[in-house]
Amino acid sequence: MSLLSRARNAVALLALPVLLTACAAAGTEQAASGPPRPGGTLRLGISSAPDCLDPQQVATNAAINVARQLVDSLTDQDKTTGEIKPWLAEKWESNADSTAFTFHLRPGATFSDGTPVDAAAVKTSFDGIKALGTKAQLGFGYLAAYQASTVVDPQTVRLEFSSPSAQFLQASSTVSLGVLAPAAFRKTPEQRCQGDGLIGSGPFVFENLKQNQEIVLAKRKDYAWGSSLFKHQGEAYLDKIDYKIVPEPGVRTGSLASGQLDAATDIQPVDEPQFAGNGFSENVRPNPGVVFNLHANTTRGVLTDEKVRQAVLKGVDRTEVVNTVLTPNYKAATSILGSATPLAGDLSQQLAYDPKAAAALLDGDGWVPGADGIRTKNGQRLSAAVVFSPVFNQNRSVLELVQQQLRKIGFDLKIEQHTTAETTQIQLSGNYDFLWYNVTRADPDILRGQFSTKAGNRSKLAPGNPLDVALDAQSSTVDIAKRKPSADEAQKLIIEHAYAIPVFELTQVVALSSKAHAVDFEASSRLQLFDAWLS
Repeated sequence: MSLLSRARNAVALLALPVLLTACAAAGTEQAASGPPRPGGTLRLGISSAPDCLDPQQVATNAAINVARQLVDSLTDQDKTTGEIKPWLAEKWESNADSTAFTFHLRPGATFSDGTPVDAAAVKTSFDGIKALGTKAQLGFGYLAAYQASTVVDPQTVRLEFSSPSAQFLQASSTVSLGVLAPAAFRKTPEQRCQGDGLIGSGPFVFENLKQNQEIVLAKRKDYAWGSSLFKHQGEAYLDKIDYKIVPEPGVRTGSLASGQLDAATDIQPVDEPQFAGNGFSENVRPNPGVVFNLHANTTRGVLTDEKVRQAVLKGVDRTEVVNTVLTPNYKAATSILGSATPLAGDLSQQLAYDPKAAAALLDGDGWVPGADGIRTKNGQRLSAAVVFSPVFNQNRSVLELVQQQLRKIGFDLKIEQHTTAETTQIQLSGNYDFLWYNVTRADPDILRGQFSTKAGNRSKLAPGNPLDVALDAQSSTVDIAKRKPSADEAQKLIIEHAYAIPVFELTQVVALSSKAHAVDFEASSRLQLFDAWLS
């Protein structure tokens, strides 16, 4: 039985959810042999079966890596600078308080059914995303304050919001707000999830789905309105993309090594060395957004004490985590935001490993070491549990090392593994001490979703706190110069009060055979395959 045949019989695992679940690290792809050339089918191994194919409903990495190729967005985002650039919209403007955005569409773009990408179609698409409610797993948050769209003229559309929504400009570049044709909304959300009615204007079209086996996309022959950030214009190079669903990491890497795949995603740290040279290469990019962290519920047990949380912050050796459990492709956290996030700050000094300072904080707070080394105070043990799901292969290993590190300062970290669904329910119930997760988005507003008392409020803070003020301020303007001070303040407050303890940045590692080139990432560290080609 071939490696891919074995893989097809494997149970499809969940992909890294974005909700738990990129200036960017340069990829290490080898120099291409000659100029890019059209043709061929890219056989791409992915780690799980997408939960849905509709760009407006997807939330997992595997699903987004497929859906991104099917739709265009109003804008695109420069992955190096974070700047928003033209795509379906040639230009745009917002009003003073970021409650209205007007987009001027480029002429000539069409959906795969031949209908025009005009203002009426954009209005239908955004109204359709809003109507999905929570089925639009990411778009629901991006459009929380969305009220309506107005067709100003055939090529101009204005989107209006009930409250300041500076984050929407970046959201308009994401696959979650990718534009579908009006005809797509004559199908049910469930039908679109299976590929039925997925009519976009993107460089590829849906061709075939075999559950838990493969998804095939085909090149759109007349595509001519690519993002201004694409490396070439006109049609995509590849004739087809064949996503092979190979859940087992060993089978996936073996399939690539044996030539049954041209490229593979989600290369695990233990497997990285075999694809560094020897005719292979790796393309690597850290995820933007909230890094993997211990997010504290400040209303529970010992974590109500800020000095305890600050001691935990100082008691984690992030460099040891990266050097011991991960690889040099991963970065120790330098803020609550990953380094690839626009407006991410550098708080590495505040996050420096300092067990002596941690012990001094606990000594001064009355926590006394016990016979087993764990501290106590007034009969209470210095202990808290962390809830996690194994959405990233190394999560347990990372947490076990952090557990050992914290024992050295007299803190007992208990590790509780749950399924992704169970973890989500625990998070929604508030029945946790620490949550372990990361969230991907190339915009600092991702903090508002997790920390604002008007949104996720995972720290269980009281309304009207200084962090709320900073988060609201950064969401009120698209002017980077005006937005930066409040984004900086929000990150500083989170670290200062140890509402969350950042540990490391998630990294996407894609391995390529010598045939595959330009299998690249967009700003959110999702695959963008328009420029990919085979030699």
